Amino acid sequence: MQENLISHNVFFELKNDSEEAVSKLISECHKYLKPIEGIIYFIAGSMHEEHDRDVNVRDYHVATHVTFRNQEAHDKYQIHPLHNEFAERNKDNWKSVRVFDWLPDYNC
Repeated sequence: MQENLISHNVFFELKNDSEEAVSKLISECHKYLKPIEGIIYFIAGSMHEEHDRDVNVRDYHVATHVTFRNQEAHDKYQIHPLHNEFAERNKDNWKSVRVFDWLPDYNC
């Protein structure tokens, strides 16, 4: 039986949303989260300011998209020391954090 990949999307709304603060959080994402074992794909970036249609969600400043090889990798990531250090270093500037975990379906 093949294990399912896990997609993990996190959207950060910042208290201080200056260009410097946004760049710092993106850099911290790459430094602390990307190296964690079990990740197949990792990307972090800022909201695309030019996309402002009625359907676009715009109440965040930084987002990450992570794909894990399986549930075990996802679970280890959540308690990994680098993940914990990332949260401790940055949580004071978080107004809100929203997490969307989902299972990709490649049978479409």
